[in-house]
Amino acid sequence: MQSAKETDYSIEKALEARRTAQRNNQSFVLTNGCFDIVHAGHACSLSEASTYGDILWVGLNSDTSIKKIKGENRPIIPQLDRAYLLASLKSVSGVFIFSNENISNEIRLLHPDVYIKSDDYSLMTIDPNEKSALNDVGAEIRFVPMVKNLSTSHIIDKIKSQ
Repeated sequence: MQSAKETDYSIEKALEARRTAQRNNQSFVLTNGCFDIVHAGHACSLSEASTYGDILWVGLNSDTSIKKIKGENRPIIPQLDRAYLLASLKSVSGVFIFSNENISNEIRLLHPDVYIKSDDYSLMTIDPNEKSALNDVGAEIRFVPMVKNLSTSHIIDKIKSQ
């Protein structure tokens, strides 16, 4: 595997892609998540998300932010490996790593045309800071179906039970 570097997955690269999309009249779709132990459910959701615009960028929670959200034993897979894997998917145009527990600052910087969350969220349960940022930039919010009974937590539980 070629060596992945933090700079390969920076907000600066995402901003450059956003400016290019604007110049080319392309719609910029944004989604985010931890993507710890990337599985078919993630790939399916990202493929669906990519249908809502011309380019799809993924904001990836850093290892530090995942520890704050999910606890000291997570993530299982380090951030550069997760970023590399996501960026390798055909449906994903690019990936940037962010360190906060939510992506509101990056939403305000990127001004996505469309923001995607999986359907285990709703307009009522999206992080309030993210929702405020999305309203401020006028982003359309869409939800994509999750593959039922397929999650990182289910995978971890199955491994533990072996």
